[in-house]
Amino acid sequence: MGKNTTFAGRRWRGGLLAAAVLTVAGCSGGGTVSGETAKAPADPADASGTIKVLTHRTDLVQNGTMARYAEEFTKVYPGVKVKFEALTDYEGEVRIRMNTDDYGDVLMIPAAVAKNDYPKFFAPLGTAAELGGTYRFSDKTEVGGKVYGIAQFGTANGFVYNKAVWKQAGITDWPATPEEFLTDLKAVKARTDALPYYTNFKDGWPLTAWSNSIGSVTCDAKAGDKLAGAVSPWRKGGELRTIDTLLHDIVEGGLAEKDPNTTNWEASKGMIAQGKVATMQLGSWAITQMRDAAKKAGTDPEDIGFMPFPLRKDGTYCAVLASDYQQAVNAHSSHKAAARAWIDWFTQKSGYSAREGAVPALKSAAMPGTLKDFVDNDVSFLERSEAKTGEVNAIDNAAEIGLNKPDYRQKLVDLARGAQHGSLDGYFADLDKRWNEAARTAGS
Repeated sequence: MGKNTTFAGRRWRGGLLAAAVLTVAGCSGGGTVSGETAKAPADPADASGTIKVLTHRTDLVQNGTMARYAEEFTKVYPGVKVKFEALTDYEGEVRIRMNTDDYGDVLMIPAAVAKNDYPKFFAPLGTAAELGGTYRFSDKTEVGGKVYGIAQFGTANGFVYNKAVWKQAGITDWPATPEEFLTDLKAVKARTDALPYYTNFKDGWPLTAWSNSIGSVTCDAKAGDKLAGAVSPWRKGGELRTIDTLLHDIVEGGLAEKDPNTTNWEASKGMIAQGKVATMQLGSWAITQMRDAAKKAGTDPEDIGFMPFPLRKDGTYCAVLASDYQQAVNAHSSHKAAARAWIDWFTQKSGYSAREGAVPALKSAAMPGTLKDFVDNDVSFLERSEAKTGEVNAIDNAAEIGLNKPDYRQKLVDLARGAQHGSLDGYFADLDKRWNEAARTAGS
């Protein structure tokens, strides 16, 4: 995948609310959009044409995996030829192309496109009522009752950890509170040679994974929607205060790397696989990567585990499921039926999400083996509501905080390690002030 917002060797873009959203410059979409619904033909033989699929998965294009998917697809749709264009800086390059009509037939919806602008750029795929029963995360791209994108898959939030290291530290149960989590990390530090926690501070984007825990803290799928307003998200008892305090306390307690400016994402996979690092906050998409790293290192892939955020409600852990990139059909495509056929086939029949160890967008599909521990321990899965994503993004942008950008948590880490002056309470108060002021003016 490309470096910008990707995964499989890089990163996952889901984030809390799909990164900072901006209206694409020029925003004309290059012409008039008819608004016709992109439907796959009832008879596969009726689909024809050559379609271009823009993808961030440079790794899968380079190793031939995507070509093999296309071969399987053409067995069902013989009249359609699929071409892929893999983009390293996916967000940046597609954002520029979307000032014309030429941005592929199928593409992943860039974070730069404001949700309310989807009808300008993408063909509707059906109504919310039609697609909501089939696909998870369909409300993420719903505008005016119509859905403009279907998720490739989703991810659960939590902590990737090395089970062997935690066991060596004498820990056998998941921590049930932030305090227990900190105590466990201290035991790892005292009883093993492993670094208890790795921030991946330098690459930055892994710090955004902490935002995916919104909802897991209170077991509320609508927790993200409740940020829409002057609600002081970092108030005492607020989810973001709980989440960010835990990160702060990990660093302040000397449980993370001494110099976060030296971290390295690619290296971190081998470090946790070899037991040099014990724990990292990431989405469940990362499990397969860490297990692959274990195979390469000659260690046991089964040592790579996944635990939920350390809080329970009524005795139950909760994990919010968030969407990955959403696949869409270019509103200006001349082959909308073929493009839609590819999206449906890729989502339902390709086996892509299962191979990635990800949460399937198809509701009827089983949870992946990577989340077996969650299933076996009755972790409650909550599909994150996106009903007020547009409003929350507008506030976040106006406040210049960036819930899905690394900057504000990098400052949090710097405060915790004494690299910046200030107090945690003072920082939270400033964030609340900026958020509330923005909430009162955003959209006005």
